[in-house]
Amino acid sequence: MNDQDERELIAELARLQQEHRDLDAAIDALHQSPAPDLLMLQRLKKRKLQLRDRIAFIEDQITPDIIA
Repeated sequence: MNDQDERELIAELARLQQEHRDLDAAIDALHQSPAPDLLMLQRLKKRKLQLRDRIAFIEDQITPDIIA
């Protein structure tokens, strides 16, 4: 992986982490509402899980393999 690829992955990682935090806040706000939209909650949580998986994949790509 060259430096350009790594910089792009780091930028995507930062964007995904921010989106993950935003979704977390949106889910909390929806939980606090008097009549939460359960379908919307389900969709937000599903998206949050997808982001978590993508974040883990990118972190794995950035972290070099260490041969023990």
